[in-house]
Amino acid sequence: MAVQRAASPRRPPAPRWPRLLLPLLLLLLPAPSEGLGHSAELAFAVEPSDDVAVPGQPIVLDCKVEGTPPVRITWRKNGVELPESTHSTLLANGSLMIHHFRLERGGSPSDEGDYECVAQNRFGLVVSRKARIQAATMSDFHVHPQATVGEEGGVARFQCQIHGLPEPLITWEKNRVPIDTDNERYTLLPKGVLQITGLRTEDSGIFHCVASNIASIRISHGARLTVSGSGSGAYKEPAILVGPENLTLTVHQTAVLECVATGNPRPIVSWSRLDGRPIGVEGIQVLGTGNLIISDVTVQHSGVYVCAANRPGTRVRRTAQGRLVVQAPAEFVQHPQSISRPAGTTAMFTCQAQGEPPPHVTWLKNGQVLGPGGHVRLKNNNSTLTISGIGPEDEAIYQCVAENSAGSSQASARLTVLWAEGLPGPPRNVRAVSVSSTEVRVSWSEPLANTKEIIGYVLHIRKAADPPELEYQEAVSKSTFQHLVSDLEPSTAYSFYIKAYTPRGASSASVPTLASTLGEAPAPPPLSVRVLGSSSLQLLWEPWPRLAQHEGGFKLFYRPASKTSFTGPILLPGTVSSYNLSQLDPTAVYEVKLLAYNQHGDGNATVRFVSLRGASERTALSPPCDCRKEEAANQTSTTGIVIGIHIGVTCIIFCVLFLLFGQRGRVLLCKDVENQLSPPQGPRNQRDPGILALNGARRGERGQLGRDEKHVDMKELEQLFPPAGAAGQPDPRPTQDPAAPAPCEETQLSTLPLQGCGLMEGKTAEATAPCAGLAAAPPPPDRGPGLLSEGQTARPAEARVTQPAHSEQ
Repeated sequence: MAVQRAASPRRPPAPRWPRLLLPLLLLLLPAPSEGLGHSAELAFAVEPSDDVAVPGQPIVLDCKVEGTPPVRITWRKNGVELPESTHSTLLANGSLMIHHFRLERGGSPSDEGDYECVAQNRFGLVVSRKARIQAATMSDFHVHPQATVGEEGGVARFQCQIHGLPEPLITWEKNRVPIDTDNERYTLLPKGVLQITGLRTEDSGIFHCVASNIASIRISHGARLTVSGSGSGAYKEPAILVGPENLTLTVHQTAVLECVATGNPRPIVSWSRLDGRPIGVEGIQVLGTGNLIISDVTVQHSGVYVCAANRPGTRVRRTAQGRLVVQAPAEFVQHPQSISRPAGTTAMFTCQAQGEPPPHVTWLKNGQVLGPGGHVRLKNNNSTLTISGIGPEDEAIYQCVAENSAGSSQASARLTVLWAEGLPGPPRNVRAVSVSSTEVRVSWSEPLANTKEIIGYVLHIRKAADPPELEYQEAVSKSTFQHLVSDLEPSTAYSFYIKAYTPRGASSASVPTLASTLGEAPAPPPLSVRVLGSSSLQLLWEPWPRLAQHEGGFKLFYRPASKTSFTGPILLPGTVSSYNLSQLDPTAVYEVKLLAYNQHGDGNATVRFVSLRGASERTALSPPCDCRKEEAANQTSTTGIVIGIHIGVTCIIFCVLFLLFGQRGRVLLCKDVENQLSPPQGPRNQRDPGILALNGARRGERGQLGRDEKHVDMKELEQLFPPAGAAGQPDPRPTQDPAAPAPCEETQLSTLPLQGCGLMEGKTAEATAPCAGLAAAPPPPDRGPGLLSEGQTARPAEARVTQPAHSEQ
């Protein structure tokens, strides 16, 4: 059935002077690349919606269309156009009226189904969203209320369940009289639940559940409520009799989350979300003693809700939880826009929709499903439609349809293909000839008409097996009618077509032509070798599935390097990527050769040499890894390093102490020798400043030296402290007396201050060198040997002190 909208009546001709302004106005208008005005677009002002019909009663499906007349409107049921009949009428405004809605009976078809309004004008065709029409029904009760016994002050609960379209309205009767809904102790929930709190004796009676909708009315079986005497008042743990159920709703509906708790004292019921987010206050109310009602639900209300029953004044609590899922029908975030594009260019429509669950997007072209293929591409989960190389056949109305389980929505846009006057026709006689395994020469002839303005050609290239989006182009000079396409793959079919370009636009595409590149032998395959044992190898390479398409595969050869003949060939398919060689000579060096072949012959081989002897020795020296042992070894190694550092630091400290104490011992030995060479001293109570102790310490504590110490003769001194000349080293230092002893050679003590050793003086005595090597001239007979007395000092000219080498003059 169809209704034709008449075109608007013809107006009288306009005055001549406004026509003169038309060219000027056209120059001021924007370029036609954008969509036309909304009033000129074919679109739906009102679309049909889901509805429930009463059998035998009429129903009207609304549809209102805007667009350039004349507009033809038809209807589809389950995708099939409705024929004209007396059972339904197409109204003047485009709506559909069904006179007597019927169900399937006696072979007559049912009017239930999915209906679509279809509008068409000279620019294209659009289809409305699907509207599901169902018959009103009412089933029998599948859950009847049950008899209940309760104590005074307690809680009673009745429940009934029934299905129907539309959703039945549930009310309750007590003793065949509707209950008083103003009584705060009576709570009626929309899903067929009656709660009575603070039970009293007068609440006893018989209760019925009454369900009604436009289809019918149903009354359940009766259930008796018996209220006994007051309870004992004993303490009772809080308990949740009924917790929230899992719900799946659509946005704008009302969610009822039930929670009935008992206990003594009466528990406090509270609600929270499992994810910790606040429930909010807008549209939220608590019905009865703990039922949570959420009006006008949104997707943000989805989540797990927890009902908690708390004993007052304590932390004793019981919980129950239920999940709420809120679905949202598809709606558009970005609508497609009508566009105008020159012929030969690319048109693109974008359509983005959101919903819960995420909607699926499909595209229609003039009401027909449009899939990818040819020059049509769909990307980004079908949200982007691209049409390349558009022509007159692509001019249409395109619709984006988003649909999920909660509903569907559609949006439309028109594509206008612009044709410039004087465009050249398509290039002619396009031919493609294979030149080599990687090159094809494409040639063509000029278009038949409008060739003067051609500025060049564009050659479109793609593999014949690839989708159009993998196409690429190469530009060609206008004076060239052939082009060599290189860098192609061997033994591969390619598709070619060409367009001529002018400053006004491109011509239509030429007829596509196919050509296959010549074949060639395959390249050497990459090969690696692994030693599995003393007599086995594993060969590894990359599989080449294309070899199987060209009657090819791999050939494997091997031999000991000392032999002249190979074992093989071993033929392997192109999909194989490894092969094991076993029972080899462990002492030999093997040559392995692998090549690929196809119908064009054998390719070059990849050669590898491998020695099993060295690998066997390395395997014996390096047993298989034990990761646990290695980990323990690593830990032991780290501990050993730390211990080694500690030992090293300790050794350095001991060495320093040894040197210090050794130096101190040698200096003390020097003093002992000096004391042994000196005559017995007088009483120690007399202060002798000429005798200076080592390191600033006085020697008084050493006791008397004259009677306890052993005298050492000169030979013993020479043995203990040999002079420099005895070592064969000349003394570079100038001396005043050849008979003077050699200076000290112990460089460790050469940095001691002058007071490190005592100075002795006689009539002809000279100052002696410090430390080891110190020798005193025998005292003259007229004056007994003695030390410098108090108040006496050695003259500088009479003293020689061995200094470090860097301080000698």
